[in-house]
Amino acid sequence: MNLLPAENLQIAKKHGFRSLKLLNVDQDRALEEQPVGVDYGRLDNGLYYYVRCNSKPRMRAALALAVKAGSVLEEEDERGVAHIVEHLAFSATKKYTNHDMIKFLESIGAEFGACQNAVTSADDTVYELFVPIDKPELLSQAISVLAEFSLEVRVSKDDLEKERGAVMEEYRGNRNAAGRMQDAHWVLMMEGSQYAERLPIGLEKVIRTVSHETVKQFYRKWYHISNMAVVAVGDFSDTQSVVELIKTHFGQKSSAPDPPLIPTFPVPPHEHPRFSCFVESEAAGSAVMISYKMQADQLKTVKDYRDLLAESMFLYALNQRFFKISRRKNPPYFSCSAAADVLVRPLKAYMMTSSCKEKGTIEALESMLIEVARVRLHGFSEREISIVRALLMSEIESAYLERDQMQSTSLRDEYLQHFLRNEPVVGIEYEAQLQKTLLPHITALEVSNYSEKLRTSCSCVIKTIEPRASATVDDLKNLMLKINILEEERNISPWDDEHIPEEIVSIKPNLGNIVQQFEHPNIGATELILSNGMRVCYKCTDFLADQVIFTGFSYGGLSELQESDYFSCSMGTTIAGEIGVFGYRPSILMDMLAGKRAEVGVNLGAYMRSFSGDCSPSDLETALQLVYQLFTTNVAPGGEDVKIVMQMAEEAVRAQERDPYTAFANRVKELNYGNSYFFKPIRISDLRKVDPLKACEYFNNCFKDPSTFTVMIIGSIDPTIALPLILQYLGGIPRPPEPIMHLNRDDLKGLPFTFPSTIVREVVRSPMVEAQCSVQLCFPIELKNGTMVEEIHFVGFLSKLLETKLMHVLRFKHGQIYSVVVSVFLGGNKPSRTGNVRGDISINFSCDPAISSKLADLALDEILRLQEEGPSDEDVSSILEIEQRAQENGLQENYYWLDRILRSYQSRIYAGDVSTSFEIIDEGRSKVRSTLTPLTAQLALQRILPHPCTRQYTVVILMPQTSRFKLLKSFFRSSQIGYRSDAKILAGIAGFTVVALTLWRYSRSTLKS
Repeated sequence: MNLLPAENLQIAKKHGFRSLKLLNVDQDRALEEQPVGVDYGRLDNGLYYYVRCNSKPRMRAALALAVKAGSVLEEEDERGVAHIVEHLAFSATKKYTNHDMIKFLESIGAEFGACQNAVTSADDTVYELFVPIDKPELLSQAISVLAEFSLEVRVSKDDLEKERGAVMEEYRGNRNAAGRMQDAHWVLMMEGSQYAERLPIGLEKVIRTVSHETVKQFYRKWYHISNMAVVAVGDFSDTQSVVELIKTHFGQKSSAPDPPLIPTFPVPPHEHPRFSCFVESEAAGSAVMISYKMQADQLKTVKDYRDLLAESMFLYALNQRFFKISRRKNPPYFSCSAAADVLVRPLKAYMMTSSCKEKGTIEALESMLIEVARVRLHGFSEREISIVRALLMSEIESAYLERDQMQSTSLRDEYLQHFLRNEPVVGIEYEAQLQKTLLPHITALEVSNYSEKLRTSCSCVIKTIEPRASATVDDLKNLMLKINILEEERNISPWDDEHIPEEIVSIKPNLGNIVQQFEHPNIGATELILSNGMRVCYKCTDFLADQVIFTGFSYGGLSELQESDYFSCSMGTTIAGEIGVFGYRPSILMDMLAGKRAEVGVNLGAYMRSFSGDCSPSDLETALQLVYQLFTTNVAPGGEDVKIVMQMAEEAVRAQERDPYTAFANRVKELNYGNSYFFKPIRISDLRKVDPLKACEYFNNCFKDPSTFTVMIIGSIDPTIALPLILQYLGGIPRPPEPIMHLNRDDLKGLPFTFPSTIVREVVRSPMVEAQCSVQLCFPIELKNGTMVEEIHFVGFLSKLLETKLMHVLRFKHGQIYSVVVSVFLGGNKPSRTGNVRGDISINFSCDPAISSKLADLALDEILRLQEEGPSDEDVSSILEIEQRAQENGLQENYYWLDRILRSYQSRIYAGDVSTSFEIIDEGRSKVRSTLTPLTAQLALQRILPHPCTRQYTVVILMPQTSRFKLLKSFFRSSQIGYRSDAKILAGIAGFTVVALTLWRYSRSTLKS
């Protein structure tokens, strides 16, 4: 959201945030209702429009059609129809038929899913396009597509029958553990309201049986031009010409006279809390959810904005406490967070969610309720509020500095919220001034008072989620009464803060120096060899004014380990991370970094170990200090730290064992990669053999010798400021007397990768609450070393070709899947400069279990057809266009450049000169693009995949476990399925429940096509 009155539009943009003048604010001053910085108006037929010029990215436009019609408007026999209409819009309209609209958009480089999509929520439906506009006709054509969505969707019987399968598969995909938990919580939250019975996905019986007449009736009744808005943000020469295009395509459209008023559906409040103990046998862990509902606030005045800031400060401060509690000895939960959001048009809620150990929900709930009560009794300290104030000030400063570099999609979303939610759009300059003016005067008392809104008498809903029942509703009620009594008697002690050191690096390291320096004009980068042997390559860009990103890597990773050491060392990042890899416990480091935008993460891979980071240019010193600390800290395991990590890990493994996909994913890996310990799933018995001392020693050695690391730094860098910091904190990392993990890439130990030499088709049956089915079709690939650069580019083009063609066949032609994903794995061999590249290409989709084998065969048939007949000219043209548009967008992004330079260093052709390998890779791409034709694509498919593809492949199909009787009945039915998933255990996987459930509103009340 932006806030800026018209008179401040010409604020000098060259001034830095710190020179912004404070405002003499009137708390009652109204915020501008008219959105600022955008050409905003309404056509004679009632259509609203928002048009803004924005050059990020260049020659692109982010478009949207918003319709104030969602699933809450459905009648009982229409439940799911709003979402079906959205699907049909891409299928057939007055101008386009048989998904020709999708094919047209792909032909101009707008990929289906990424650049053309739609979202159905309870209150509205939004159609989105992201299109190139470097040719005069493209913008007009894209706006005409939005106009087709508005009133010209063709709803015929045939159209509906073709799309039913895709909608049904989307429904089935949402009926997993997370979906069931989210649905149940939504119904509990919305009880007594129409919203409770109007989830956008609808009912299975309606999806399967609804008539096209019913769908058409809903479309004609609620899709009125006066309830719509067109948003266009892009690299336009002017806004008026775009407004004229909107008038051309929409101006003559009119709906039936006297459209029905859009009703409001209140969600009734309740004084007494609602309780639920939800048992989900496939749950990824145990969790607690507490929600407090209230009417959504109106943001109309400066005071409203101040209140919004105070609320944000409250949530930040509360989350910091939750995080610190999760890092204590014997914590009540693994993770916990609080958030506030508008759930539906009239309703807002504060939501607290935690993930905890099994049978630990009561303990987690007690801690959550006590902490809110503690704030009510004792408030936040001035120190806590100063930390939060610094965080918010840092965020708004970053937004202000990048005010001219906002993505068009972000601006588009702001205008959508103005239309759909009446959120003010008043400009980042004024918002920055407001925050700079207001934040210093918001007191700890004001912030703490927001805890009054988190009382259990405030339409509260308390819910536990467990894989096996342990908590009861009576337990929840009794606990709530217990906390209320403790609060009434003031028997809750004040918060006890930890001591926070002032400096990350207490003694500055000795300055390193530059031994060699190379300029790389074709990359626009400078390369340094430092006195401690570290290689540093930096590139200055102006893509984002407040972003610097970096990564460093060294060869040698987990593949070097013996089986007896593997499981312990693979836990090194997890255990060390909990202790503190930068010299301080995470809870302390969080406060030390308050007000700074700097973060660094680490990774231990099969062949490499790496660190990466993101920071503001003004906080580059802090970020590099963290890297210095990473290399100079010796992490030593403490009993409690290890206990917490292993407890989380064991919970994660148990969650995987409950997941129907686990046995399937394990079998896929075993079948395609062999039975090596490296690919085996981690069991509880493995975790109990982990040696924490060995894990920490291995981790310490991984980041000890700077001479083995190559570091790339990209972003808004001023070399005169950055170079001394690089020499101080990277050049100052001491080089050990003897090399540590100084490994040659050519001598690394390869993974024991094998692939079946024949055809293997298997069914993995797993117990499920509701039937799910996933298919993985996999082919081995081997790229010859001599032509490897071009072949890797070919693999990229072919994977996109396969994904596009299989989507057209399986979804658009047969209407039986929701989406298909083609993945490439090229890590079968060590990254040496000799030998071939081995790996696989896998195709993944979910579907109706009854037709899974048939769809796998259809996919094989299509791939074989492409090998024998080749793709069409149109197919190749679309793939080239999609790739070119992605390249053009990427060239304007720091992360894209970081990845290109990283790949140039890690390429097998790299021999000391990154310029040369960068150029060869770029030439390889150009060569493949210039030679890619239907014939060369066909030959590449024959050369890279087994030919014919039906000669060597694996198909693994996940199926629901059936009884012996059902199995006997279906004996003659061939059915098989597959899904690709990495079952490796990661650091905070037990916290997944919190992430998933905190976002329940988004995943259940909105559905994308």
